[in-house]
Amino acid sequence: MAPVADLPLGVTLGDPAGIGPEIVARCWQQRTAFDLPPFVAIGDPAALAAVWDGPVAPIDELSQAVEQFATALPVIPIRAERADTPGRPSPAGARCALQALEMGVGLARTGSIAAVVTGPVSKAQLYAIGFSHPGQTEFVAERCGVAKANVAMMLAGPTLRCVPVTTHVPLAAAPAALSVDLVAARARATLRGLIRNFGIERPRLAVSGLNPHAGEDGALGREEIDVIVPAIERLCEEGWDVIGPLPADTMFHERARARYDAALCMYHDQALIPLKALHFDEGVNITLGLPIVRTAPDHGTAFDIAGTGSATPDAMAAAIRTAATAARHRRAQGDPPVQSISAPA
Repeated sequence: MAPVADLPLGVTLGDPAGIGPEIVARCWQQRTAFDLPPFVAIGDPAALAAVWDGPVAPIDELSQAVEQFATALPVIPIRAERADTPGRPSPAGARCALQALEMGVGLARTGSIAAVVTGPVSKAQLYAIGFSHPGQTEFVAERCGVAKANVAMMLAGPTLRCVPVTTHVPLAAAPAALSVDLVAARARATLRGLIRNFGIERPRLAVSGLNPHAGEDGALGREEIDVIVPAIERLCEEGWDVIGPLPADTMFHERARARYDAALCMYHDQALIPLKALHFDEGVNITLGLPIVRTAPDHGTAFDIAGTGSATPDAMAAAIRTAATAARHRRAQGDPPVQSISAPA
């Protein structure tokens, strides 16, 4: 895969005690088989050395990354206060992961890298050092100056793309968190993201119901009538191709998936269960609505297997490929700002 405008992608290693360093190294090692473009790792070289004995090339200038990529994994070094043992996270490692994330986002915002791919981090470790965001997605959105309501977390696999309207909230709180404005905003971010990152000119969106059987005309709940249907009507009036609300138990089989380009779901597990059931090792988290391309593998730090050599790099490789594809689509469209993309006529 060719680089995007001769710029490398940036890949943060995530928590140095997790599987991030190992899967990034294995992606470089299998770069030809995975068809990966040039990328530069961002993090502590000691974390790579703890799990991998391959060639590493610390760089001072990003211009060196593409040149070095053929023979060594280029790394922008961010050295932790002390080296972590795989599987044993520490505050020092969390601080290193946060610094790498900050640098990756900054480089993407300045156009120094084509996209940023974020390695898995431990929220518990980040919270312990004062991190105040629910996750990396919200951190990246804030650094990019984008309101939370205008971004969407898409989980993408080879045959399914899902976006949850509510994300990391208790299930009992999800119904009250829904509103016409929020459902419509998430839907617009999804539709614009399909245009901008995937090159789909006339995207089709399927919207799930919240309740069993999409509420049975109010017999099983009124959220569909009071919230979801008005949001869909508003979107259709704007010219978007949106269907629903659909019963969640019948919208993810193969024939149903052929009817839409993405599914908008009402809560976290409604979106992530079908995605992970179909594409557990290939799921990619892509943040829609940002002025930069940001993707991540759809898995965590896996401290329990870190350093054992058993972590699979497939999801990280998919995240790198997805980031490169999105960056190419944006470049082909002249990379307009998100706010300038309107509904189709």
